[in-house]
Amino acid sequence: MSKLLVKANKGHGRIAHVTPQNAGWTYVGFDLHRLRPGDTASGQTADREVCLVFVTGKGKVKAGGKDLGLLGERMSPFKGKPWSVYVPQGSEWSVSADTDLELAVCSAPGLGGGLPVRIIAPKDLGQETRGKGTNTRYVTNVLPEGEPADSLLVVEVITPGGHTSSYPPHKHDQDNLPAESYLEETYYHRLNPPQGFAFQRVYTDADQNGSRSLDEAMAIEDGDVVLVPKGYHPCAACHGYDLYYLNVMAGPKRTWKFHNAPEHEWLMA
Repeated sequence: MSKLLVKANKGHGRIAHVTPQNAGWTYVGFDLHRLRPGDTASGQTADREVCLVFVTGKGKVKAGGKDLGLLGERMSPFKGKPWSVYVPQGSEWSVSADTDLELAVCSAPGLGGGLPVRIIAPKDLGQETRGKGTNTRYVTNVLPEGEPADSLLVVEVITPGGHTSSYPPHKHDQDNLPAESYLEETYYHRLNPPQGFAFQRVYTDADQNGSRSLDEAMAIEDGDVVLVPKGYHPCAACHGYDLYYLNVMAGPKRTWKFHNAPEHEWLMA
């Protein structure tokens, strides 16, 4: 199995756990909790900031000493926008499930920004359509760079069956602003219907001998997490199966500046 592919555990509780330590990188963390009604997930952010994303379901939230009440709305990631909560460094948080609940915990270094806990409601989220033809996909900006945070960038994308996404291939693995920013990234994938599969390739440019330092092609199933430490990372959804993914990005500077693969950039014309 690819070292970049993280298979979520079956059952309930924390079913996926990505840290800078086990991913072998510096910035991004990602946990996924699958809760039954009455179950609770909780944490202490320490020196990191967190964005709690309600992928599905409803739950009662406490964060930073505040009772935020019952949040969540959609019961499928393919229907509607998510509820989310921003939690700054040095804070405790907990979510108690009111229904079956899938909770994503996205984390990155806090920089002492002193930002408050805040609810990010669906009505506050911008949406956009990217691409055309069979490269069309639908983007929901959960925590974009125009909204307050220290390091985190969080976005959801739905790619219809038979379409490509994160395509033409692009990368963001060089700290070379304004041309390109260095951002680690995770993809949390869901499929509709769930028995489907999709594909993702993570690869770097070839050197003068035609060799690549990273080149992994993966079959993605419902619930899988893919790590993108560097390189290009396009996805393809198979006919009949829509693909949802939740992206978490972070790096030394909180901006998304990407570089298209030059051999495929003609597709942008």
